[in-house]
Parts: sequence; C-alpha cells; structure tokens
Amino acid sequence: MPSFKGQYEHSVDNKGRVAFPAKLRKNVSPDAEDRYTLLRGVDACLYLYPQDEWKVVENKLDKINSFSRKGRTVKRNILRYAEDVTLDKQHRISLPQHLKEWSQIDGTAIFIGSGERIEIWAPEKLDEIDSMLDDDAYADLFEEVMGDEPESEN
Repeated sequence: MPSFKGQYEHSVDNKGRVAFPAKLRKNVSPDAEDRYTLLRGVDACLYLYPQDEWKVVENKLDKINSFSRKGRTVKRNILRYAEDVTLDKQHRISLPQHLKEWSQIDGTAIFIGSGERIEIWAPEKLDEIDSMLDDDAYADLFEEVMGDEPESEN
C-alpha cells in the first residue's frame, strides 16, 4: 500500500494537462500501470487514486446497500464524477474540464499526498480551507483524531 505524502505545486497548461510530481510517482505501485481514477473529493479538491488503490475503493462501494437512499446517493455521487486517466509520455495527467471547473483548478494545481490517495487543489481553495484552521483548532483536532483514548478502569 502506498503512502503518499508531501505537497507539490505544478502548472496546468492550456489543454488541462499537469505534471504528476516525480516524488509521488515513485510511490505508485507497478500494479497501477500508470492508470488512475480521478474524482471529486469531499472537500473542494480532486482525489487521484492509482488503479490498484481504486480497486479497494470499488470493493467498498460494492458493499454499499444500493436499496438505501444514503447508499444510492453516495455511490451515485462518487461514480458519476469519476474519470479514468493515464499518464502521458511526459508523465502528465489531463484534468477533465468538468472536474477542473468544479475544483476551480486553473493555472496551478497543488498535489498533496494523503496516504492511499492524492488530493489535487486549486491554490485559492486550499488557502481558503487552511485559513479556517488556526493553530489551536488544529491542535484540538489533532488530539481528538490522533490522541489515545484513556484506558477504562474496571
């Protein structure tokens, strides 16, 4: 399982192509075969999954109850905006127009390693979301998510 990390900024050309950062590329499993799935993220960014990691997501989606309203809604809104993409010979990804517009990625894209996937952000959107989290709020969030739960005494 890859562990993508770090932040990398690249220009988006007028055809919507952006270089895939070399430091992230080296962590992609050969099983991905330079194939990726790109989709809307939960925040105002795009998620990029190498093909082998996308299969893990698809397995989770297969287990969702399509007869429940929530299940149908989640599956529909993940899969309707998902696009299969491949790297070209210059190691670039073409960002589909509808995903560029939704994420507001224009001249610059910021790639952020996020464990098993990569997030792609418009710099302005990333600044906007970062500005909502001051140092104290980040410390509280970090403690809540990463802190150990106290052991219960019996």
